[in-house]
Amino acid sequence: MSSSNDREILNIEEAAQLLGVSVKTFNKVLHTERIPARKIGREWKFSRSALIAWVGSGSSDEFYREAGERNGDNKAAAQSGRSRRTSGWRLELD
Repeated sequence: MSSSNDREILNIEEAAQLLGVSVKTFNKVLHTERIPARKIGREWKFSRSALIAWVGSGSSDEFYREAGERNGDNKAAAQSGRSRRTSGWRLELD
């Protein structure tokens, strides 16, 4: 049998290994994000190239924007006594 490095179609364990995360973490992302996948019977199947393209198409600002939308803006978080980990960060752009 060929190794998972040679296969284009991956099962959930192989897909998690490709992304370098545990199956548990991958499963959480599978249910909360729009990962390119198909469920065939009882098993999820993933395209190696589609997963790589999916990771490459994302950006970190999407995560922070979505987190802000879920938790309200920084003012709302400050009013509730909570603040984001990054709320004090300042970036200087060249």
